[in-house]
Amino acid sequence: MSNDPIQVKAKVIKALPNAMFKLEFDGKHEVIAHVSGKMRMNFVRILPGDYVTVELSPYDLTRGRIIRREDS
Repeated sequence: MSNDPIQVKAKVIKALPNAMFKLEFDGKHEVIAHVSGKMRMNFVRILPGDYVTVELSPYDLTRGRIIRREDS
């Protein structure tokens, strides 16, 4: 059994306070995710409707960390 994070592509549904976002993937699963430190340092803007790559812990699939904003 591996403890590696699960990476999925998701769509941003709603921006929440403190750089948190509500995301949806597979059309039905919703997660709450925060922005990774490198994205904060480089001032990467994330808006509702954007597609992002998220890391999810295998222990808690309802919380994640946004690691990349997709180009398209």
